[in-house]
Amino acid sequence: MPRYGAMFGPDVTFLGVDRCALDDPESYANADAVIVGAPFDGGVSHRPGARFGPQAIRTTDYNPHDGSRPSLALRVDPLRELRVVDAGDVETFAGDIEGSLKAVEAAVTTIASSGAMPVVLGGDHTIALPDITGVAHHHGFGRVSVIHFDAHADTGDVEFGHLHGHGQPMRRLIESGAVRGDRFIQMGLRGYWPGPDTLDWMADQYMRSYEMSEIVARGLDECLAEASALALDDCDAVFLSVDVDVVDPGMAPGTGTPEPGGLTSRQLLDAVRRLCLELPIAGLDIVEVSPPYDHADVTAFLGNRIVLEALSGVAARRRGLVWAPERPLLDGRGTRPPRRG
Repeated sequence: MPRYGAMFGPDVTFLGVDRCALDDPESYANADAVIVGAPFDGGVSHRPGARFGPQAIRTTDYNPHDGSRPSLALRVDPLRELRVVDAGDVETFAGDIEGSLKAVEAAVTTIASSGAMPVVLGGDHTIALPDITGVAHHHGFGRVSVIHFDAHADTGDVEFGHLHGHGQPMRRLIESGAVRGDRFIQMGLRGYWPGPDTLDWMADQYMRSYEMSEIVARGLDECLAEASALALDDCDAVFLSVDVDVVDPGMAPGTGTPEPGGLTSRQLLDAVRRLCLELPIAGLDIVEVSPPYDHADVTAFLGNRIVLEALSGVAARRRGLVWAPERPLLDGRGTRPPRRG
């Protein structure tokens, strides 16, 4: 079964949720979401350290681990309204990229096939390839769209002499047929990579990329509405892949490839909540949290809250709540949840 390696810290679960073992289907039977760690950073091109991300995301919280996390924004309690369990970490080794990716893919496929939503804690973004492929094995190749938050496109071909790394998973996914290029949506791109050849390849696949200048010009809400409509067009489910470096490094310094000029942490949390409320999310990963470069755990806190916002959105959607752009609406008690459908 997946287990925690001693080098990644104490044997704990995400906010104290119950444990499960992927070789024991009864332990996650009827689970709504299964947390699994992928402590792999053997695909980084700059600063390592994301192998410590799963542990930081699990444990960075100031509230007691009492099985409750009520969302003020949505008036739901995802840890009580959903059955959330933690399968531990997949055993990965930085010197064995292919073996590590196969192990992560097997774990995610097992979770998705059980009917639960895999929530994968990375790790560098190399793991998006097995994460999304594992979900596609269950829902069907070409039937899962992807919304990808990132400063970088991650569509490189051969980088540093290798086909696999954190700058290439999105190309490999499209080439494999696991996802369609015309249902691959990227949010928050900026900076000075990739070059013209890679951008031409992306255009040939009909990928839709929202660069930060477009988000600033049009507004994030408008871009998200457009992205949601595209994601649902001729696809059955959506995978949400969140690289924490989509956030400006002033608010998320603990990452391997920081790029100035990104989203605020508030914008990202609101976006994740909205998408998980609006869309049939079949899987989520949060990657590139690198604790060695963090300050006061602010990036780890953000990673923890991204997971909670996603689970809260899923719980609210199951209640029948729908996205209401006019929120917040005040009543005598404070902010109302979104209106019911």
